[in-house]
Amino acid sequence: MTTSTAAPAAAPAVTPSVVPAAASPVRFGDLLASEWIKTRSLRSTPWAIAVTTVFVIGSAVAATMAAHDGDAVPGAPREFLPFNAFPAAGYWTLMLVAATMGAITVVSEYSSGLIRTTTVAVPARGQVVLAKAAVTAALWTAVGAVTSVGSFLASQAVLGGGAPATQHGLARALVACTLVAPICALVGLGLGVLIRHTATTVVTGVFTLVLLPPMFSEGTRWSADVNHLMPSTAWRRLVQNWPADPDSLAYTATVPGSWAVYLLWPLVAVVLAVVVVRRRDV
Repeated sequence: MTTSTAAPAAAPAVTPSVVPAAASPVRFGDLLASEWIKTRSLRSTPWAIAVTTVFVIGSAVAATMAAHDGDAVPGAPREFLPFNAFPAAGYWTLMLVAATMGAITVVSEYSSGLIRTTTVAVPARGQVVLAKAAVTAALWTAVGAVTSVGSFLASQAVLGGGAPATQHGLARALVACTLVAPICALVGLGLGVLIRHTATTVVTGVFTLVLLPPMFSEGTRWSADVNHLMPSTAWRRLVQNWPADPDSLAYTATVPGSWAVYLLWPLVAVVLAVVVVRRRDV
C-alpha cells in the first residue's frame, strides 16, 4: 500500500510594501508663483491698473495746468508748484482702487470656493496670506512708481521743466506717492480676510481711507492725533513741501510720524490677516 504525500503548497510571494514618500512641503517661491497667476488671471486687474494710472497722471496734468498761472494751494509759494504733480483727487482714487483690488485678491477666492482648494493644497494658511501680501505689495509698488514718476514728469512737461531733481522734498514726495498704493492694497487685503464679503469690504475700505480722516479736525490735540494716524493724512503731510502757517491753530503731523503710519498700517493688516486665517475655519 503506497502512501502519497502531497507536496507542500508554495508560499505566496511576498512583495515588499512600497511606502509612499512623504509629500514635500510647498516652497514659498511656488506660493508666490501661484498667487501671481491668480492675480493676473483676474480680468479686473489689468483694466483697473491701466485706467487708474491714466486717471492719476491726467489729474496731475490738469492740476498743473490750473496752477500754471497761480498757486493751487492757498499760501503755497510758487517755487513749490512742481508738487501739484500729486493732486489729492488722483491719489485718493489710487488709494481706493488699490485697497479694492487688494481685497478682491482674497474675497474672490472665498466667493468662488477656490479657497478650499488652496487650503487643502497648502495647509499652512499663514504662508498663503504672506504670499498674497508679497505679490500684492510688489504689484502695487510698481503701479505706484509708474504713477508717481509719470505724474511728476507730466507736470514738468506742462510747466516746461524748472524743478531740479535735487529739489528739497521731491524725493520724499515721490517715495510717499509710490508707497501709498501698496500700503492701501495691503490694508484692503487685510480687510478682505477679516470680512470675506466684497461689498462690505469695499465700503469699509472707502470709509477708513477717505471718509474717516475728515471727521477728525486738527484743531484739538486728541482729534489731530487720530487724524494723523490715517494713511491719507500721512500721505498729504509727506507730499506737502511748504512750511505750516505760523498763524494756524491746527496741529500739524510730523514727517517721522507720517512714515511710522506708513509702516504700521500694512504691518498690522498683514499680521491680523495671518492670525485670523490660522484660527478660523474656511
